[in-house]
Parts: sequence; structure tokens; C-alpha cells
Amino acid sequence: MKYFHFKRPIHTICLYGFALFATFMFSACSVFPKQITLKKSQARDFTIEDKAFTLNVTATAYTSRHGETDSTPFLAAWNNRLHPSVKSIAVSRDLLDMGLTNGTKVTIDGLSGTYKVLDKMNKRWKKKIDIYMGENVSKARRWGKRKVTIHWTKKSIEPLKDKKKKCYVYKH
Repeated sequence: MKYFHFKRPIHTICLYGFALFATFMFSACSVFPKQITLKKSQARDFTIEDKAFTLNVTATAYTSRHGETDSTPFLAAWNNRLHPSVKSIAVSRDLLDMGLTNGTKVTIDGLSGTYKVLDKMNKRWKKKIDIYMGENVSKARRWGKRKVTIHWTKKSIEPLKDKKKKCYVYKH
């Protein structure tokens, strides 16, 4: 770990600057909501809330057959092991920026239960999900290609707008 040494004995760090830095850093991380740790003095200056999202996508189905995958049919792109008993989906890469990252729980209109994002698709696909059907090829063919609506939540951290700029002075 590197330690930064400053030339001046008094350093002023503004929470407003921290808020901009935190917003930038947390938006760049793929699974940031579960990793946020704020001190009590900082937590009162931010709101952390779940935001609900809805999107219409094209849904197809895939299985763990050797013809549809590479030499490791039960290993997903994020190194998750796929099991036929686990409801999981693969998402197109443009949906990653919308918060559908590894481990996100998704509900799909017309299907019961909650599906977990465990795989990602090739870059050529846009606004598309692939529903994992284990090794059941006939079930995947019956599903075919459909337009569906998916729902998920994503945590967001926002600085409070009504708080005045707070500065903390740290002595070296």
C-alpha cells in the first residue's frame, strides 16, 4: 500500500470532492452496491437507495450442449458454474452498463421466479438475454425467440443536494 506525503502541514479535504470522487468510482465498478462502506459522518451526506428498472428485450434460450458452447459447457463467462436447477440468464454486453452485472437478480414477465445473471453474451448482441435451460434442448426450442419485459433493482449512492459544502481539516 502506498502512502502519500504532503508538503504542507494542514490539508483540507472537502466532502463535496469526495462525493464527486465516490460517484465516479462507484459508477465504474460492476458490483459496487455491496462494497460501499461509509463512516457515520459521511453516511449522513449521502442517500443509498434501490432503484427499480424495467426494460423490453429479446429473449432466446440456450443449453449446455457442446454444439452451443466451447469445451467447458457448464462454465460461464464470469467463471460461474451453471447448474440446470438454477434459474440463470446471460445478458448482452450493452446491458452491463445498465446494472445487469454478475449476480443481479432479474424477474421476467411470463416466467415464474427470479433469475440470476451468471453469464454474458457475445459483443454482437444488443438488448438481448439468453435464458439458461440446462440440457433440455426441446424446452429451449419451444421457447424460441420472444420479446419480454425484465425487471431488476440497482443500488445507487447520491450526495444530498440540500447539504452545504462541508470541509474537514486534517493535520499531518
